[in-house]
Amino acid sequence: MPKDKVIHKTSVGGQALIEGIMMQGPKGAAMSVRMPDGSISTEEKQVKHIRDKIKFLGWPIIRGVVNFVESMIFGYSCLMESAEKSGFEDLAESEENMSKLDKWLNDHMNKTFMNILTGIASVLGILLAFALFFYLPTIITNWFNKLSGGALDNFRALIEGVMRMIIFVVYIALVSLMKDIRRTFMYHGAEHKTIFCYENGLELTVENVRKQSRFHPRCGTSFMFVMIILSVIISSAVSVAFPQLRDITVVWMAVKLLILPLVMGLGYEFIKYAGRHDNLLVRFLSAPGLWMQRLTTKEPDDSMIEVALEAFKAVITDNPEDDAV
Repeated sequence: MPKDKVIHKTSVGGQALIEGIMMQGPKGAAMSVRMPDGSISTEEKQVKHIRDKIKFLGWPIIRGVVNFVESMIFGYSCLMESAEKSGFEDLAESEENMSKLDKWLNDHMNKTFMNILTGIASVLGILLAFALFFYLPTIITNWFNKLSGGALDNFRALIEGVMRMIIFVVYIALVSLMKDIRRTFMYHGAEHKTIFCYENGLELTVENVRKQSRFHPRCGTSFMFVMIILSVIISSAVSVAFPQLRDITVVWMAVKLLILPLVMGLGYEFIKYAGRHDNLLVRFLSAPGLWMQRLTTKEPDDSMIEVALEAFKAVITDNPEDDAV
């Protein structure tokens, strides 16, 4: 992986959207989307943080959980808006792309009912994620432990963590094969390369951005892997200290859910730390996430870089020191 000599760090981060990119920085947030006619629509977004009203929610560890929830809500909103603006929804709803079931629902169900179905689908998605990343690793580990006669008792948390990583990697690898997801991953690469261009003190041009690395340590992919690593460490400590908790599957899964906010908080603090430092600890914990970005980011074309530049320029100030981490 090529290394970039960083001249100054920045707090700017973003998210790949459907045919677009959302960036957040010192001046707020902005979303740039490639429109059906080929133009780029850039819109400034209002972002309100609850920690600005309730101060203790901005404390270390706690702010990580709050930021994660806010980012999920805001990011989903931008994703849906980008799908609408780029014409993706119109394409998906066109006659030739709709299944017989889709056509029947579109013709016979009103908007309220469709919103209910969307809500149900979201809940089912959350349940599926829980089953894949929490329930399945626990069940498989318990099965192996039973076969070994309990020899794996003290290593169950570690084995579950490894399985969770494997499931996560396989899942991302499979979805990356989808055409639309691959394009989103290309925009993800454009986002990283643009941030690196700015951090290297180069002029923000398509040519300069194109030369940058697409692997960035402050990426959400790195955050996910850091969370998995931290969850292994914390759950292993709890497992050794309170071995009776791991004997009942339901109780053990409840324990893992209860420590999840702590894992999120610590993961967030590490990502902020990684954005300011480059040492052995940062490189070790960031390595899996940086490797994973080979799947979650793809090399963008110039038109995608143009979109990333528009979004990035909308959230930075004229003084690089104001944009620092």
